[in-house]
Amino acid sequence: MKIQQVEIFAIHLPLIDPFIISYATYDTMPSIILKVTTDTGIVGYGEAVPDEHVTGETWESTYALLKNQLAPAIIGENPMAFEKLHDKMNKVVKDVPAAKAAIDIACFDIAGKALQVPVYQLLGGRYHEKFPITHVLSIGTPEAMAEEAANRVEMGYQSFKMKVGTEVTRDVARIKAVRERVGEDIAIRVDVNQGWGNASTTLQGLRALKDLNIDWLEQPVDSEDIDGMVEVKSKSDVPLMIDEGLRGVREMREIIAKRAADKVNIKLMKCGGIYPAMKLAVMAEMAGIECQIGSMVESSVGSAAGFHVAFSKKIMTSVELTGPLKFSKDVGNLHYDVPFICLNENPGLGVDVDEEILKELCKFSTIVTD
Repeated sequence: MKIQQVEIFAIHLPLIDPFIISYATYDTMPSIILKVTTDTGIVGYGEAVPDEHVTGETWESTYALLKNQLAPAIIGENPMAFEKLHDKMNKVVKDVPAAKAAIDIACFDIAGKALQVPVYQLLGGRYHEKFPITHVLSIGTPEAMAEEAANRVEMGYQSFKMKVGTEVTRDVARIKAVRERVGEDIAIRVDVNQGWGNASTTLQGLRALKDLNIDWLEQPVDSEDIDGMVEVKSKSDVPLMIDEGLRGVREMREIIAKRAADKVNIKLMKCGGIYPAMKLAVMAEMAGIECQIGSMVESSVGSAAGFHVAFSKKIMTSVELTGPLKFSKDVGNLHYDVPFICLNENPGLGVDVDEEILKELCKFSTIVTD
């Protein structure tokens, strides 16, 4: 079996509400969808959702890289030879993990369909039966965030990821408002997206939050400041998660060596897809560090890929892949049984892609063949 053709679709996924985090506001989510066809007629879908603030990739640059460098390089290759595919892509261009993730995910979809098994069977089999879904609260006023949280509790949600990272005292007011509104039994995770900058500011914030029963604090300091994470972790009893500071193996080695985090947020778009994500999970598992699979707010395609990784590993203790719940229109049909996600047993990613919606959301596209 060989890769015969790669179709690249640059799309904008429409959001129900704007997605607001410390460093950006999104009204639509720019994404690249790949449709990879083999000489045996099997079709696999992949996705890249680049983030210039995290990996240095833009929507436009990812499209160009896939069109001109990466897609031509994999034509004629075996889509099931994952190690070889990644080695070839790494020799063609350094880094660019979101672009590589699109190819990786499509090839896993193909492999699962070829073998008639779900992708998680290719990763060691299914370990988890279901995961609770955490609702993500975009940055807003304390009152608006508390109101949204209360409404979601009524829908059955038991945990929230609060996006903060503007100014510490304002962020503390937001977190206090949500805690007061939802009560003590609801889990609150605080994601600063690097917004507090350094260890001293972060420790100031943590002192103000000490009685609010926070599940964990995510990436409060600059992504390059691993030593800052070490300082925060050593001076606080709130569990610390690293996100933007972890992209690949090099960062994971340093995090493990310095014990810089209690938990790591692995994202397929940061590390290059399913295959590299599994390597990071094994490294974390060996070091006794819990893992989460997170999201760059992907469609059903990228979200399903993340879920297959999460469901296959015992060390995965949480997931935050809620992109499809945020879109007014999606290219795929990943099913959420809110407030849970339960993967089906269909071959590959288990997601059907609606080609009509794909074309409707598409801004430009191309086909790469031999």
